[in-house]
Amino acid sequence: MTSAARAHRGELKVYVGMAAGVGKTYAMLQEGRERLRSGQDVVIGWLETHGRAETAAQAEGLEVVPALQVTHRGVVLRDMDTAAVIARRPEVALVDELAHTNAPGMPHPKRHHDVAGILDAGIDVISTMNVQHLESLNDRVFELTGVRVRETVPDRVLLEADEVSLVDLTPEILQARLRAGKVYPQERVDTALLNFFTAHNLSALREVALREVAGAVDEQIQRDVPPARDQAVHPKLLSERVMVLAEPVRGAQRLVRRAWRTARRLGGDLDVVALVPRRAGDDLAEVIALMARERGVTRLVMMAPRPGGVLTRLRRDLLGALLERLDGVDVMLVAAEPAPPAAAP
Repeated sequence: MTSAARAHRGELKVYVGMAAGVGKTYAMLQEGRERLRSGQDVVIGWLETHGRAETAAQAEGLEVVPALQVTHRGVVLRDMDTAAVIARRPEVALVDELAHTNAPGMPHPKRHHDVAGILDAGIDVISTMNVQHLESLNDRVFELTGVRVRETVPDRVLLEADEVSLVDLTPEILQARLRAGKVYPQERVDTALLNFFTAHNLSALREVALREVAGAVDEQIQRDVPPARDQAVHPKLLSERVMVLAEPVRGAQRLVRRAWRTARRLGGDLDVVALVPRRAGDDLAEVIALMARERGVTRLVMMAPRPGGVLTRLRRDLLGALLERLDGVDVMLVAAEPAPPAAAP
């Protein structure tokens, strides 16, 4: 996004946590109250207290924009009235649960689309989300926890945010909050502790959250700080470019996501090459090597060969041929999707 476009757009701040119950919504409301006390015009566009008394108490004194109601298959559903928020013209709108999927019949399918509209109207937004809802982490979270997250947010939403703040708790403190009934009703606590809220899952998600927020902050700094005068004249001598070889097989989406995340960490670009069935006599390795040299590829990503099968032999042959042809290019092999971890006894 250009600096000119940003000048007329509201600013987005996102509170990120590793899981439900760490205090993201509480922190959002606290900041809203502080801004209100400092003289800013603040409204709640959408709030989910989940029955948590401490969270609800923080909303007292803040104006709430009434929800929009739609009827779907005879059921009345409520969601944020984005048009009403924009018409109200506050300085700051508090919008909970950025990854939420809107009710059928709403103007936009996802809440992050609503937030984009509010920002385009020149209104600042403070929002919340859990790290497992980042689209590129979908496979990784499944591998770590055995839980497939259905609601996702494109990574660019977080990466383009003006400010990202981590709301952090240790796994032990979050589990204690859970046992005390501060996260879910008491009848759901035991199930939660045995499934998603295990010490293993929370520790893994906490590490992911810390890493993601640090990466988002780094990108924000690089975006907002103008380059030094000598950097503007002399471009980087070495830039990274990642190429991923994607086959039309199970796990291809996971492979491309892993390659995208690698390119992002390296601060480079990504090329996706879709491999098609080979004909006899085709020298696929030579074609790929030629493209890699022309594109200045520094790292190649492909699916790791697995024992047995014709496809495995073809991958192994392709890998060997590429290693012979691509001097100075690092090769990254991505393992097949593992089985999800067993639930804690």
